[in-house]
Amino acid sequence: MTTTWLKNPLAIYTGTTHDAQGGVVVQGNKIVELVPLGAKPQTQIDQVTDASQHVITPGLINAHHHFYQTLTRAYPDALNKELFNWLKTLYPVWAGLDSEMMSLATEVALVEMLLSGCTTASDHHYLIPTGLENAIDLQVDVANKLGIRAILTRGSMSLGEDEGGLPPRHTIQTEQVIIDDSLRLIDQYHQREDGAMIQIALAPCSPFSVTTDLMKETARIAKQQQVMVHTHLCETIDEEDFCLKQFGLRPVDYLEDVGWLNNRTWLAHAIHFNDEEIARLGKANIGISHCPTSNMMLASGICRNNELEAAGVNVGLGVDGSASNDGSNMIAEVRMAMYLQRLRYGSANVSHTDALRWATSGSAKAMGRTDIGELSVGKQADIAMFKLDEIRFSGAHDPLAALLLCGAQQADKVMVAGQWRVSDGQVIGLDLERLLYKHRNAAKRLAEKASVLR
Repeated sequence: MTTTWLKNPLAIYTGTTHDAQGGVVVQGNKIVELVPLGAKPQTQIDQVTDASQHVITPGLINAHHHFYQTLTRAYPDALNKELFNWLKTLYPVWAGLDSEMMSLATEVALVEMLLSGCTTASDHHYLIPTGLENAIDLQVDVANKLGIRAILTRGSMSLGEDEGGLPPRHTIQTEQVIIDDSLRLIDQYHQREDGAMIQIALAPCSPFSVTTDLMKETARIAKQQQVMVHTHLCETIDEEDFCLKQFGLRPVDYLEDVGWLNNRTWLAHAIHFNDEEIARLGKANIGISHCPTSNMMLASGICRNNELEAAGVNVGLGVDGSASNDGSNMIAEVRMAMYLQRLRYGSANVSHTDALRWATSGSAKAMGRTDIGELSVGKQADIAMFKLDEIRFSGAHDPLAALLLCGAQQADKVMVAGQWRVSDGQVIGLDLERLLYKHRNAAKRLAEKASVLR
């Protein structure tokens, strides 16, 4: 195994208290040594990468996304709407997805992730119209091709609008189909060992799009198979009203009623909780994915990150879908999280290292991973390296703070499991121009299909 020293970084965030100002030593797919300032590695080195112009962080971890939505960024009919109306506008459009669209949308999302310093990306794919039953299989193929770590969730919708749900009937599946495919995907793709590149989780879309029976059965299967579960929860006040009307319960009470209030669960958004509910979530060791840009775009509210963390909740970070964020840029999302949380708590109570923690170890813990999210000995060699040579950084004094305060947009180098996947700001081996040409045509074709159906 080749041993590489990422030598003398300009600045480094390890996510730990260990001194690594002299750099990081990688052997195979793991970190084997952190080098203190001014020291040399004790390990024998085969290769040296000069990091003196780079800020190094653990690979960023995206805890919530919808890859297919890269095809509907800034979609005209969905502009200037809040969540429920936004969804009702886009569900019929997304129902036109086909296999080629799905593969291209996934590849663009994952490439955008890699370029922004992300090494592990989770996707919540819940919309599986007829003809797209192999959606998760397609995502596995794309993730493997790019060499990015992926936590792919088999989403579901089973409660149609004619039964009091939100999605139109032609976008839902029967519960037995959902259960059978969930078990197939776990058996076929889920890796359980440290360093797993592909994992499967189960992810009913939300309380307003699946039945109570499916929520309970998902919890049972997850416990039996020892996999994580994921859903949207408490994104808007409308959702709270829906749960009270449909189930006679507030969302957290409903979560407990269906067997989800445990450490196998991570939630997207998680905004509208009261103090008592936050305490219960912390006691259950729940994970959440804060999605700041999407929450601002849809005017959903501001997650209570500080109270959640203080209660014991594992707070991570996600870009959410590219139709509500309209981007998949993870380092930009870290900056957005810092600023939105400062709006809630004040500038002195949210630092750039808080935001980096949410985007690394926070996301890892939220999704049940202990092998990623830090730069420490024995962890996976997932590493992002950023240069500060653009005009936006000129005059910056603290390089690590500048990464967020001055608004980094792209990584220069990215390593996943000890393998370089981005070098000189380019995804290695990718014809980006060709991918974008095909992706734009797919987006156009999806919009045309939707207009014909209207």
